[in-house]
Amino acid sequence: MSVTKRAAAEFIGTFWLVLGGCGAAVLAGSGIGTLGISFAFGLTVLTMAFAIGHISGCHLNPAVTVGLTVAGRFQARDVPAYVVAQVLGAILAAALIGFVAGSCDNLASNGVGAHSPGGFSSAAGWTTEIVMTLMFLLVILGATDKRAPAGFAPIAIGLCLTLIHLISIPVTNTSVNPARSTGPALLEGGIALQQLYVFWIAPIVGAAIAGIVYKWFEED
Repeated sequence: MSVTKRAAAEFIGTFWLVLGGCGAAVLAGSGIGTLGISFAFGLTVLTMAFAIGHISGCHLNPAVTVGLTVAGRFQARDVPAYVVAQVLGAILAAALIGFVAGSCDNLASNGVGAHSPGGFSSAAGWTTEIVMTLMFLLVILGATDKRAPAGFAPIAIGLCLTLIHLISIPVTNTSVNPARSTGPALLEGGIALQQLYVFWIAPIVGAAIAGIVYKWFEED
């Protein structure tokens, strides 16, 4: 399948991830709490994995794309198309949430230090994002390994993202995904945009480490 069609699937999938996850946080957050928001993010990935996994691989996340590339599971030449599609999908979703909410002042942006939901330090935020993304990629790589039980990968990956949110929403509002962070930050501006670099660097570092580690596991 052409990279254009696969990137289009990534655009739709990432749009759904941000609309479902951040939309739940912004529009229903006070009613569903951290548990509900965590499941909203997990369910977006689970549903899209079944819907477009056979089309694009359902990355929905530049860090996932990088991690899979480092692990030798994805062609480097297709990374730019995927990343651009993911970011554009996230921006469109954030804009739609802002329209429905009537304001772009709070779009569930990510933050550390002064912008951390629970007042956690910048170091805590960086560490959390690196470690959570690393573990997310290890689960993705393991669940989609040809030696793993067939058909269960979307469930494992969706539940993993749910767990990650349960752990890290208080620390950074949970990114582990540069595209998910970019959409809200661009529209909110201010400190969310100023700190956006954290949520590109940390997840990609964690994903790259996971790719190296899993590739080592696969060596004879």
